[in-house]
Amino acid sequence: MAENTPGTDTPATPASSVPDKPALEGLEASLTRRWIEEGTYKFDRETTRGQVYSIDTPPPTASGSLHVGHMFSYTQTDVLARFQRMNGKNVFYPMGWDDNGLPTERRVQNYYGVRCDPKIQYDAGYRPPASPAKNQRDFDVVSRRNFIELCEELAVEDEKVFENLFQTLGLSVDWDLTYRTIDGHSRAVSQRGFLENLAAGDAYMAEAPTLWDVTFRTAVAQAELEDREVAGAYYRYPFFAEDGTKVYIETTRPELLAACAALVANPDDERYQPLFGKKVTSPLFGVEVEVRAHPLAKADKGSGIAMVCTFGDLTDVTWWRELQLPTRAIVGRDGRIIGDAPGWITTEEGRENYAKIAGKTVFSAKEAVVELLAAAQLLDGEPKKIMHPVNFFEKGDKPLEVVSSRQWYIRNGGRDGDRRERLINRGREIEFHPAFMRSRYDNWISGLNGDWLVSRQRFFGVPVPVWYPLDADANPDYDHPILPTSGMLPVDPAADAAPGYAEEQRNAPGGFIGDADVLDTWATSSLTPQIVGGWSVDDDLFAKVYPFDLRPQAHDIIRTWLFSSAVRADALQGGAPWKHAAISGWILDPDRKKMSKSKGNVVVPTDVLNDFGADAVRYWAASAKLGADTAYEIAQMKIGRRLAIKLLNASKFVLNLGATDANVLTGATDVATNPLDRALLAQLADVVRQSTAAFEKYDYAKALQTTESFFWHFTDDYVELIKDRAYGAAGGAEQASVLAALATTLDSLLRLFAPFLPFATEEVWGWWRAASVHRAPWPTAVEVNDGDVTMLATVGDALGGIRKAKSEAKVKQRTQVLSATVTADASKAMQLRAGIGDLKAAANALELTVAEGAGELTVSDVVLAPAEEPVQA
Repeated sequence: MAENTPGTDTPATPASSVPDKPALEGLEASLTRRWIEEGTYKFDRETTRGQVYSIDTPPPTASGSLHVGHMFSYTQTDVLARFQRMNGKNVFYPMGWDDNGLPTERRVQNYYGVRCDPKIQYDAGYRPPASPAKNQRDFDVVSRRNFIELCEELAVEDEKVFENLFQTLGLSVDWDLTYRTIDGHSRAVSQRGFLENLAAGDAYMAEAPTLWDVTFRTAVAQAELEDREVAGAYYRYPFFAEDGTKVYIETTRPELLAACAALVANPDDERYQPLFGKKVTSPLFGVEVEVRAHPLAKADKGSGIAMVCTFGDLTDVTWWRELQLPTRAIVGRDGRIIGDAPGWITTEEGRENYAKIAGKTVFSAKEAVVELLAAAQLLDGEPKKIMHPVNFFEKGDKPLEVVSSRQWYIRNGGRDGDRRERLINRGREIEFHPAFMRSRYDNWISGLNGDWLVSRQRFFGVPVPVWYPLDADANPDYDHPILPTSGMLPVDPAADAAPGYAEEQRNAPGGFIGDADVLDTWATSSLTPQIVGGWSVDDDLFAKVYPFDLRPQAHDIIRTWLFSSAVRADALQGGAPWKHAAISGWILDPDRKKMSKSKGNVVVPTDVLNDFGADAVRYWAASAKLGADTAYEIAQMKIGRRLAIKLLNASKFVLNLGATDANVLTGATDVATNPLDRALLAQLADVVRQSTAAFEKYDYAKALQTTESFFWHFTDDYVELIKDRAYGAAGGAEQASVLAALATTLDSLLRLFAPFLPFATEEVWGWWRAASVHRAPWPTAVEVNDGDVTMLATVGDALGGIRKAKSEAKVKQRTQVLSATVTADASKAMQLRAGIGDLKAAANALELTVAEGAGELTVSDVVLAPAEEPVQA
């Protein structure tokens, strides 16, 4: 493997170059430029798998709006990446852009004033209008290939904004490792993955009930559903038994009465047991249906007997499948009642009534059916108004319908118990951080009720790479699809002729037809490890990065991105795609509500970065543990900025005291002779061990907290105590001891803080070291076995007590202490006597008496020299 730590962390010259006025301003731009020019974060391909730490970075939707959530979760990933790099790993840290999906399609449409139609021929010279038409009906209609080209063109500009944000934030991404989920390489990998699934029997086509969004005119997968509470009403009306008895049902969807295939009641419901197996007739349409028994029917819901329509909801689908009911669909893909009366409605009255709802939207059809029932005096009482959950497409604004259609599916365990168990076990191959997030993965799989629907009736996306032969009557033979070879990919069956056919044979008898659908965006995003890892095109790279070490992502897409990626890796590679999954939480507004564009409560990240700087924002993000929903807190960013500024100023002070790289201890610690110095080094070794252990458990927040706490003790206590010795007042040996402690501590602190505060630490590193702190090794504990890790706190408490006495006396801190007594228990008294020299110097005390006594450390009997001038209150 080539050297991963170019240069050396030893300076070419021993002298440091500390600025007179250190500042954070301007560091992001100058250091980002330097890191890119010097290839600080570049992945080295001359490597082995054991040396690599690979990250399956989430590709953000570049056509979306930037918000603080991006800074939050991507910072947490970057902190982990930086630790691994400093810990000796060759970090493979790419960045992708998710420009395959509805957000991009809408943005391209509106920005350029174009609409995509795959049937349109590609125009190599096409350019969109200078300004888009005001009405969408007047948009240019272009081919899918032209549309994708416009997408890539616009994405370049969108991605520059994101890239600038992420670079300003300090992400240590290798910017040579970028991709787009709609680029040629991603399309080819996506199609190749689908074809391999098809060849293995893991993908299949079926005519089946499908959740359908009437606005977007596309099928919707289970993972894309969300329940929304909407207003509705129960309508009560009768069916008629053979003896004329009325059998009342209650439904929220009377508009589907004409689609009724059966009535269903619970087998234990004695009220309806006499009716099981018998026929009843529907009102208005006069269609006979059978009364059936099924355990899903709830005796205490409504009248206890349900109208099964094909299809009102997913429960209807279950009843239809398990009871083998006839299909009587009346809702078309446009969300309207189909125009012609179906064959199962045979009476003249029934067909006349059907004509009154034909062509109407489901909403208008409901009103019409209710009016017909009322006119026939069949409504029993007033409708009962309710609020109930209804399925919506997560990006849609109308309730989903269930329509019967031919779709492509990938097997995901929803209908296969063995596969379901195997995928649950794949989850156990992944170490979740935090561990409790694994239950969300397990619960999602356990609750699946069908395979993964991956085809979409959209124009923009990765085309399903399939054609179908046409018979002599130009009917497609779906059972014998025509498939491309791997070398042909990517293909667009709507624009490219099928292998072995000429374009003139498209749609002609004996010719071919291309599949018009595209793959679900998750079907491509589920292959991000394969896309960026070079699967099927770069076997050498893939072997070095796969399975990936880390998948970072938010908890709300465990059911979609994480699970779908596990499904594809299980089928294609026979294992889990990563070793670890780092699950981030949401950003909450001050009212503890999730920040989202739809709620209008997002914060623009550029403003925050300008106001506080990248290190401050990173501090806020890294202070939150993985999986924790975190409030957006300006106060926390202010603390982070104060810490970064303090690091600059404290480092300047230490270096100006005379500490150099030559003073840094790397092995023997004999030069550190003073007990206080050895105590500091022992405490530092403990901090290094704790921080390392926390990082190894993916608990970066604990590592930050541990390092920060030590840093403030170092600056507030130790640096104040040792100034005299550092200037040589106690002789050369004591000065050498303190400089060794100062230099070693500063060196380790810069490395410990580097993952969190990359700009401030890099700036300070450059004052006295060469190359980059981000390519320097993670610190190791310098063992000082006889160092007392609690001594510094004790001596610091005593100094604080003396300073408090001066403040209460309203004199300056440089006022001389003629005498004072410090009382502490025996162990602390011993620590005080060992550090008495530094304590007297820092307190400017002539005489300090250490007395032993039970209880907390106290400072008493402070006698101060006459003040030169009083301190004003």
